[in-house]
Amino acid sequence: MKVIHVLFRSSIGKKFTMAVSGFILFGFVIGHLSGNLQIFAHPDKINAYAHFIESLGPALWGIRLFLLTTLVVHVWVAAQLTIENKRARQKNYDKQVTLRATLASRYMRVSGVIVLAFIIYHLLHFTVRVTHGTEAYPTTILADGTKVRDVHSMIVLGFKSPYIAIFYLLSVGLLSWHLAHGLVSMFQSVGLRTRAWSHVLERITVVLSVSYFLGNALIVVAAMSGKVRIQNPSVVGFTCRDTCEICGLRNAEAIVENADAVEDNQS
Repeated sequence: MKVIHVLFRSSIGKKFTMAVSGFILFGFVIGHLSGNLQIFAHPDKINAYAHFIESLGPALWGIRLFLLTTLVVHVWVAAQLTIENKRARQKNYDKQVTLRATLASRYMRVSGVIVLAFIIYHLLHFTVRVTHGTEAYPTTILADGTKVRDVHSMIVLGFKSPYIAIFYLLSVGLLSWHLAHGLVSMFQSVGLRTRAWSHVLERITVVLSVSYFLGNALIVVAAMSGKVRIQNPSVVGFTCRDTCEICGLRNAEAIVENADAVEDNQS
């Protein structure tokens, strides 16, 4: 109980909790981006990766619950610190504390709220899959004949809409900006930011944040512009030939069987 009191009641404890939860979430978004960058490889790559993640079953839900709890704690502690800082500024208004704050730190709350809304929509879009019709969430068949969710096509279809693409770019931009300040604050909260390497740390965080934004932007722009195209025959609207150049001969029989099953169900 004493540890909980220190972490969630004292200002130092809250900042430390913010730092730890932020680090966990930072590790997740980097790993998430690494997985999504597989969209530039053969569709089987990212589809098999997504299928492996889904096949974790209870473990996956445990990971999701842990990340959700971490996010809730991060947001709750951030709100608490914002309230405390606001009260402190009111008591020390003549000191003009906000003049020493960076542009990023002054707007961390605003960017954080927008990023939170983006995360919720992103989960509804690609995880819960309720923001679009069933045609936006197709399935496909891997080389070994396993029927899986076609995440490759889902991403391309999702970013074909300019409104969604722009929303994602703006949100990821704000998230990157949020990270740029948050990473520096994280090191400061755990006592690892010193004058000797403060400027180096700031440059590293800027490079990481910009790289994160560019990586996500590359996916969105590639899907939106057609540089990455849907290769699922059932999505693009034609059936496989015996020497299919899109999905390969290995998938032809499986797709035909799937089409026959659909016809039988309709009849």
